[in-house]
Amino acid sequence: MREEGLAPPRGAVGPGPSGAPALTASAARAHARSVVDARWNRAAREEDVIDLLLVVSELVTNALRHGGGVAGFETTPVTDGIRVSVHDHSDEAPAVVPGPDPGRAGHRVGGYGWPLVVRLAREIVIDRLPTGGKTISVLLPIRTTGRPD
Repeated sequence: MREEGLAPPRGAVGPGPSGAPALTASAARAHARSVVDARWNRAAREEDVIDLLLVVSELVTNALRHGGGVAGFETTPVTDGIRVSVHDHSDEAPAVVPGPDPGRAGHRVGGYGWPLVVRLAREIVIDRLPTGGKTISVLLPIRTTGRPD
């Protein structure tokens, strides 16, 4: 199940580049949550869902603040979690997070968002697009509670 060409749910604010409503962090979180609920039938561990929602928020917010806006958003359930891809209009990659503890005072580059993504996500891939911009894709593990729903 791949969620390409996602139309933002109600609550998205402001016009996007094509005149369509722009994707907001809130709309992206709601969509990611609905994909997890559909795939794992509400049996996903809540701490994993919280991590997913934090990472989705940070990636979408970073695209809005630093990437010239969200050019695309995809969620793809996979065997061990959910892959999230956020496309933006900037060729600039996030700053590398130095050291084993990216949150330590005095060692941060920029804000708290990217170090949070690095800490919570797996398989982080940054691809520059031939037409300009980039895609940041991450895997967020989703474990189940073991209870049917």
